[in-house]
Amino acid sequence: MLNFIATPTAGSKTISDLTRQREIYDQAQARLRSGDAVAAASICDEALKEFPDDANILCVAARANLALRRFEESARRAEAAVRRYPEFANAHDVYGDLLLATGRADLAVGEYEKTLRLDPARPATLKKIDKARQIASERNSEDTPLAATRIRAPRSRMAFESRIREAEQYMRDGSPDQAEKIYRDILKQDPDHVEAARLLAGIAVHHERYREAEVFLQRAVKMAPDYVRAWADLANVQRELDKIEEAIASATRVMELAPDLAESHMLYASVIGLAGRHEEAIEMYLKAIAASPGRAGAMCSMAHHLKTIGRQDEAIARYRAAIATRPDHAEAYWSLANLKTFRFEDSEVNAMEALLGNKELPDLPRSQIHNALGFEYEARKEFDRAFANFAECNRIRRKSESYDPVDTESTHDRVIELFTEEFLAQAAADPVEPTPILIVGLPRSGSTLIEQILASHSLVDATHELGDLTRAVQTLRRRARKQERFPEFLEKTRAAGWSRIGREYMKRTARYRKCAPFFIDKNPNNFIFIGVLKLALPNAKIINACRHPLDSCLGAYKQLFASGQPFTYEMTELGEYYLQYQRLMEHWHAVLPGFVLDVHYEDVVADLETQVRRLLEFCGLPFEEACLNFHATERAVKTASSEQVRQPIYSSSIHRWRSYEAQLGTLVHILEPLLADLPEASRPAQLLQKQQKTL
Repeated sequence: MLNFIATPTAGSKTISDLTRQREIYDQAQARLRSGDAVAAASICDEALKEFPDDANILCVAARANLALRRFEESARRAEAAVRRYPEFANAHDVYGDLLLATGRADLAVGEYEKTLRLDPARPATLKKIDKARQIASERNSEDTPLAATRIRAPRSRMAFESRIREAEQYMRDGSPDQAEKIYRDILKQDPDHVEAARLLAGIAVHHERYREAEVFLQRAVKMAPDYVRAWADLANVQRELDKIEEAIASATRVMELAPDLAESHMLYASVIGLAGRHEEAIEMYLKAIAASPGRAGAMCSMAHHLKTIGRQDEAIARYRAAIATRPDHAEAYWSLANLKTFRFEDSEVNAMEALLGNKELPDLPRSQIHNALGFEYEARKEFDRAFANFAECNRIRRKSESYDPVDTESTHDRVIELFTEEFLAQAAADPVEPTPILIVGLPRSGSTLIEQILASHSLVDATHELGDLTRAVQTLRRRARKQERFPEFLEKTRAAGWSRIGREYMKRTARYRKCAPFFIDKNPNNFIFIGVLKLALPNAKIINACRHPLDSCLGAYKQLFASGQPFTYEMTELGEYYLQYQRLMEHWHAVLPGFVLDVHYEDVVADLETQVRRLLEFCGLPFEEACLNFHATERAVKTASSEQVRQPIYSSSIHRWRSYEAQLGTLVHILEPLLADLPEASRPAQLLQKQQKTL
């Protein structure tokens, strides 16, 4: 489908005029795709005399002139399209192409990101962003040579070169389905066409059809075992499929084929890092930096691993080195702030404020800088400025998130409807060993503290926030070839099915465990699966990390998550999600009494030993003094609280919401049913005043 829109000025046109505009557009596009840019430009020039405001024709004219390297004419057409139709994605995409072609890659990234905000279904634009960023970072030796490594098609396949160019043009125009048809047609005629297989895999990745992509890439590397780019793509797809060992093998092959390239080391480091091999990943990033000095991305990734294993000073030094290498490296600023215990110098704050003054700064780094400044101003007790930065960060981030609060409520309704006392009374799977301890709740509610306490016990293996329970549940759905949504596809599941889920979960989590009789899974989102856990892993220990509703929501609102938690970026959605979470937890307590232990952050801070003993007793673990000295435990911690849990217990995070009480009116209103039942000292002033008026 072509990127054609009815322009805003078309309302006064006749049907015949609109038909003629479409015909002209199609004709010009066909000429441009065939390689006749001169004819395409000529068609557009004539048409624009009659239809000077047609956005579609303006864009084709800009592309045709760009192909002819008539940059001034291309700019005139592209700028007119953007100026007149600021909500037309294709106009920004064309203008981005012009900026990239004329050496303004930084500005091109901004235009491409605008394109994706307006029309997210444009995989070609994602690739353009990557290309523009690569070019923009060349001055810092941040090129990615693997991305440019291509296999040349054998002479016998040169007949397909024009078709591949045609497909690539479709991708640039945001029409991946048309490109997919071409690649599939090529493979029908020549099943051994390596590049068509690789490019078809790329389209499958865009549609998140990772298993299909893996099949095509496996085919590509079998036909061309020395094709570095295909091996790199395969490693990334296997990583998405959570096939870590296979991804490591593919990344190892990349290392064998391109041992001198920094990107080979970076790819390998990124994969082994997922396997928890942090020390080795650090060494690989050091090799990448040695092979290509000045790589800010490698420095930042290396710092992430240093932070995870508790080498904070070294992590800070690497983050700062990334900034020194590339002053606009917003991820490094954000990562420093995300340590929570770090404080910026005035010169660093001034540098971040200056970056925000650049109107062309893309959304992702802009949101990261706002988040970093939010935490810094909070530490300086400039709470109004802090909240303004958090709010702006979230406003930007929410635009790129897909979240439907109605769907959340509907899903919870259906979970409650299915998982009744009667349904949960059915025969469950057999107990498993080792015993899983799942810590659930909402993010920023003290779950990492609970995890660190339990991980300090000699009988407990620590892992991190695992996604394996969701995958195990979905595995049952795929095996049954059911099309129903969760939880409907579980309605007729019985003991054998629950056992399959349990076995799949234990199989998937094995690579994170050692040999202790207990292990922790700290994925907060697993609270929706508590009914599943009762039937699939009946001896699992479930701990619900609780916190004051306003502190919990505010903590989530301030956190810029690398991925996931899309409900946290808007106050109304955040408050409503909290109510849904609370409603579901109340249901689990009602139908599964005693199966879940609520642990309140405030209680842990107030009386650590009592709560530690309570936790251990619930899990069936003997008391150990090390659990009280949890901050001394050396282990990898990936979450945003990694540095906080390496300190002794402190109370400064309790009632932190009071510093922002003036900005939390919306949240207070939504959470009023919960806040009203709290002790008076824990209720916000506006609620107390309202309650007093009603007396």
